[in-house]
Amino acid sequence: MWRLKPCKIIWERKIKVIRDKLIIALDVPTLEQGKRLVDQLHPYAGTFKVGLELYTAEGPRVIDMIKHRGSKIFVDLKFHDIPNTVAGAVRALVRKGVDMCTVHTAGGRAMLKAAVEASREEAQRQGGTPPKILAVTVLTSWEEKSFREEMGIPRSLKEQAITWALMAQEAGTDGVVASPWEVEDIRGVCGPRFIIVTPGIRPRGAPLGDQCRVMTPGEALAAGADYLVVGRAITAAPDPGAAARDILEEMLKFQ
Repeated sequence: MWRLKPCKIIWERKIKVIRDKLIIALDVPTLEQGKRLVDQLHPYAGTFKVGLELYTAEGPRVIDMIKHRGSKIFVDLKFHDIPNTVAGAVRALVRKGVDMCTVHTAGGRAMLKAAVEASREEAQRQGGTPPKILAVTVLTSWEEKSFREEMGIPRSLKEQAITWALMAQEAGTDGVVASPWEVEDIRGVCGPRFIIVTPGIRPRGAPLGDQCRVMTPGEALAAGADYLVVGRAITAAPDPGAAARDILEEMLKFQ
């Protein structure tokens, strides 16, 4: 029996490393629902993502709730406005002590630079570490035909994602948010140190919901993703903890 203990310790260490690559999306309408999920799932994920629904409903106290529980915070509000306005919003998040936040590449190079500079300046003023500024490329809900027809962009969806990723890198962002379908190409042009956060993660056989360009956790890691964002596949599961463990097990196989 004593031989099993070292194996268990090694397994737990590996899980601890891989859990830092899992970001759980708190796509719920109330603070209480968010609290329950964080309390239940913090052993399985290094970071929790707060998006438009929960932040609009509950505001900055959501950030305080997650910080109080010792988890990292990814605020995904996809800022897209004039540079000065986005810079001010980023400064506010820096003061709240978030670990990651998003801006949208469609805001342009000047806006991206303003976000990066504001983050660094405010962090220095506060005596802390700036959050990772991540530029959102093409949303996972787009598919090729509708993207071209509705957006009027002559490039293919993948080409546009790569173009935006390169612009974001040149503007100084720490990385991008991109669907798993574009990860390998973005990694190829932006290099190994550029962070790629990947939503659109679905375990095999899980419903797609409103996302079109998806992969399994293992496939996304194999393509080169640094972090995987998983929401409903975990939070809406009958047993969210078991669903998170299953995803970690699959991720572990690809390390």
